[in-house]
Amino acid sequence: MKHRLSKLNLILMAVAFVVILVGFFLTAGEPSGEVYNPDIFSFRRITVGPMTSLAGFVLMIIAILIPGKKQ
Repeated sequence: MKHRLSKLNLILMAVAFVVILVGFFLTAGEPSGEVYNPDIFSFRRITVGPMTSLAGFVLMIIAILIPGKKQ
């Protein structure tokens, strides 16, 4: 069975997946329940997390589109 994606593509896709997960973990946190929690508007949860996830998605697209070596 031949794969259309090269080893480089698969490694970049794995890195992109990890970057996406890191972005989601940065966005996550304690919810604001019955008591107001001002941490829901922190810079990490509003800006850093989503931008990290976006970078991971862009890297995933690049990893898929990079042409593999011709054999």
